[in-house]
Amino acid sequence: MTIKTYTAVFALLLCLVLTHVQAQPQYDFVVAKDGSGDFRTVQEAINAVPDFRKKETSIFIKNGVYKEKLVLPASKTLVRFIGEDVKHTILTNDDYASKKNRFGEEMGTTGSSSFFIFGDDFSAENITFENSAGPVGQAVAVRIDGDKVMFTNCRFLGNQDTLYPHGEKSRQYYKNCYIEGTTDFIFGWSTAVFENCEIYCKEGGSYITAASTLEETPYGFVFLNCRITGDAPANSYFLGRPWRPYAKTVFLNSYMGDQIKPEGWHNWNKPNAEKTSYYAEHGSKGPGANAAARVKWSHQLSKEQANKYTLANIFDGWIPGKPSETASK
Repeated sequence: MTIKTYTAVFALLLCLVLTHVQAQPQYDFVVAKDGSGDFRTVQEAINAVPDFRKKETSIFIKNGVYKEKLVLPASKTLVRFIGEDVKHTILTNDDYASKKNRFGEEMGTTGSSSFFIFGDDFSAENITFENSAGPVGQAVAVRIDGDKVMFTNCRFLGNQDTLYPHGEKSRQYYKNCYIEGTTDFIFGWSTAVFENCEIYCKEGGSYITAASTLEETPYGFVFLNCRITGDAPANSYFLGRPWRPYAKTVFLNSYMGDQIKPEGWHNWNKPNAEKTSYYAEHGSKGPGANAAARVKWSHQLSKEQANKYTLANIFDGWIPGKPSETASK
């Protein structure tokens, strides 16, 4: 082989190596239980994020079960979690509301949370968030207070009170996610959109949502093109009940399994809430879709009304997935 040939082969191999390296995703931090990353725990990686950083901090989390009680402080903005595999990258804890702390006091619903998210512009993909306490009452997997929070292809596992969109001014977007639970397993004050998500009603439950929307907040929980499934018996679940008087929950173009009761919605024994809450549907389909049997104080939207439920309108200009204004400052 001539020198020219050797040179050409070497150049080709170098080019292939460089292309491979460039094609590999680059992360700021890697978490791995086996010690092959920068940190062994997720909380260590969170702590390492510079406070109020103006650029995104990406944290790759390798497969494993990470049993931690996690806190993303408000000072940790623009943090992105990327899991290696949604079914094998699991962030979990097992606290519950009636569990006693070291002072002999009950933790309460909020205290049971496995993951507290206070930082703005947080995003996560390919991760399972879990509260593994079991059917022991309220046990939150994730509580979210930060604004402009996005989850893609994530799973939220639990029973009662699984997912807690808590922040009154918080805007949250869930895309291609799986959320399971028993009673009030999606509840809180935030404005949250669930698009192309599976909402799984577990046996022994009763209500999917318990919104507590503020009176002045135009949108509460909005479900777009979702699927309600589960192993619960037929006619055992309500779509929602008003935790607070001005609860707002809307289902658009969603499939409803036979778990859904014909009447659809419950007033939580609060007759006045029938006048103040806002529950609506458009384009529901499946055995649980029954517009004629729904409670009279709920709404069936026209196509024109349903078309107003765009992400731009719901999120007041925030477009999920686009770079945040914070990042450019």
